[in-house]
Amino acid sequence: MSNKEIIIQLLDKIPDYKIGYVLAYIQGITADEEADDIFCERMYQNYLDDKDIEKDKAYSLDECKKEWGID
Repeated sequence: MSNKEIIIQLLDKIPDYKIGYVLAYIQGITADEEADDIFCERMYQNYLDDKDIEKDKAYSLDECKKEWGID
């Protein structure tokens, strides 16, 4: 049995609520690298162009843990 056939059989065993994870993974590994690079560059440029003065504010680990309620 080929790997592809095994994957197809396993898909029948995955609960519907987890299919989205499988789909996202498969889309990710089959995505066009150039399109991915363009998307990432656009995200980076959007970040650089963001006028929010708080976007570069740093938070300590202790501040984050306190906000998230983690001891």
